[in-house]
Amino acid sequence: MKMDQMIEIVSSKLKLIRIEHGYTQDKMASTLGISKKTLLQIEKQRMQANWTTVAAVAAIFRDSEILKTALGGDPVELVEILAHEGIERPKEQTLGGKVWWKDMKCENGFRLQQNLISKHYRILDDDNHRWYSSFDIGEAYERLNELVKS
Repeated sequence: MKMDQMIEIVSSKLKLIRIEHGYTQDKMASTLGISKKTLLQIEKQRMQANWTTVAAVAAIFRDSEILKTALGGDPVELVEILAHEGIERPKEQTLGGKVWWKDMKCENGFRLQQNLISKHYRILDDDNHRWYSSFDIGEAYERLNELVKS
């Protein structure tokens, strides 16, 4: 997934996210720091949200089932990966990838998974703590090999 794909997905789901949380258009626009006119344009799919608005939606509505389903998991994780071109921060606990994840390789207490929707990769330990996330499969395998050897 690339930034423009995430922008497109979040823009297309913004009205449903607003309704899911019971927000009026005025409250949603105010919460996101955009004008009501801009919100209406996005909701009517006449324009797309900008990256800042998408990041705000991901953070503020992180628990949105619509957003999680559309993106295949934690929206904030995707924003971080896209903004930083990968995440290398050990010990954030996950739910273990029971819904949107496919195990690619399991070795020595670590497993490499791929998200079925966004297609990004992550490495979890046996306790489901995330050690690494990236869209680059080569880097993900390299990091897995480093973790397995340590």
